[in-house]
Amino acid sequence: MTVVSTARPGQSRMQKLGSYIWKHKYMYLMLLPAIVYYIIFCYVPMGGIIIAFKKFNPMRGILASDWVGLKHFRQLFGLKKFYSVLWNTISISFTRLIWGFPFPIIISLMLNELRLNRFKRVIQTAIYIPHFISWVVLGGILTNLLSADSGIINALIKALGGKPIGFLTDDHYFIPTMVVSMIWKTFGWNTIIYLAALTSVDPQLYEAAIVDGANRWHQLWHITIPSILSTIVVVLILRIGSLMQAGFEQIFVLYHPGVYGCADIIDTYVYRVGLTEGKFEKATAVGLFKSVVNFALIVIANKVARMFGEEGVY
Repeated sequence: MTVVSTARPGQSRMQKLGSYIWKHKYMYLMLLPAIVYYIIFCYVPMGGIIIAFKKFNPMRGILASDWVGLKHFRQLFGLKKFYSVLWNTISISFTRLIWGFPFPIIISLMLNELRLNRFKRVIQTAIYIPHFISWVVLGGILTNLLSADSGIINALIKALGGKPIGFLTDDHYFIPTMVVSMIWKTFGWNTIIYLAALTSVDPQLYEAAIVDGANRWHQLWHITIPSILSTIVVVLILRIGSLMQAGFEQIFVLYHPGVYGCADIIDTYVYRVGLTEGKFEKATAVGLFKSVVNFALIVIANKVARMFGEEGVY
């Protein structure tokens, strides 16, 4: 998109910026609620990270509490439990990325090939619906479906002569169950991004390919996918930048002490240590560590993308 400058000759950089903002004032006014939201709920709370470097006393407040430096980080890295939850977080996130990231791309490409618009809209609506259902509700649904004692799926398995499967109680099945349910809930909404990108593909490219004898498969590989590759890369960078987010709401609703060995992640550990046990300093240290790792990952992923000729996110 080409930006047409509204500045007059001789204006300073700030005056040019002011002229541009004034010209698009209504667009920025629509953006204002989102900016206020992020300032209040994302940037202002960042001041609390100094708790990770203090012996926090709620009665004295954050600033008046004693400074202890890196003490909490040294204690944290000396805990065997920390490395366990770190490994769980990384393994779950990578599993979600490997199986969950390409799925909406495949679905969006399949929907793009449909020629019956009414059938296409029905499919889109059906796969979008789970996105609007909270994990609390979905947790109840999954429990009713997958419970080893009273679940519908296990009742069917037993009726067929099989043994019930502990989808929510067995370490071997819990993570695959989490990944599949995550894909089911999120892939429909994520297809919107790729379907929107597909609308920008020039139809003349397909017409020229048909003239050259390209079939639908050739058009997909040489026109459709390259045309949305920049969108795929941006989404991938953002997903890599959130690898330390393994899905707190989903796991918190469905996990229990019996699967802590495979399902206890950094976010659930912070919840238990920070809110349940009242160790706010240690919880803040863990959260700060996670944020630093996420930041490093998104910078590295963006750098690699630019090395391969893609625009990246900045």
